[in-house]
Amino acid sequence: MNLLRQALALLLLTIALASPSWAVNPDEVLDNPVLEARARTLSKELRCMVCQNQSIDDSNAELARDLRVLVRDRLVAGDSDEAVLDYVVSRYGEFVLLKPRFTLQTLMLWGGPALILLIGGIAMLVLSRGRSRAASATGAAGLSEAEQVELAKLLTDRDQQA
Repeated sequence: MNLLRQALALLLLTIALASPSWAVNPDEVLDNPVLEARARTLSKELRCMVCQNQSIDDSNAELARDLRVLVRDRLVAGDSDEAVLDYVVSRYGEFVLLKPRFTLQTLMLWGGPALILLIGGIAMLVLSRGRSRAASATGAAGLSEAEQVELAKLLTDRDQQA
């Protein structure tokens, strides 16, 4: 029975430690559930400038907290979601967005991988065609006169043996 209690305690501890922790502090939560839902959605789109690969919604950094408060203040002031994002981007730059917008400045970011794949595919095609042409061109016609005589002799010997 004692072993069962220890196993249960270990299971509960594991579940408690494995559960997701939210970085949003209770004092940051807005009273209006609609505004809070919008704030949480926007917070998931913004990058923590300290952690860099976490959203401000997941980060415990002080700057992330400041950004969460800023987002909520802008929403309470009546800004639209797009206006809040524009405001934050104007202060911190495009890097603050976890998913950058498609603009002229981010064209290489979005199109670069496809362009590299396209260039690599074309290069492989050109190289493979060049090799196959070189291989067909260096058949019997690519042999020296002495090599052609030797080849003819070998083929004749083979045919006579068969």
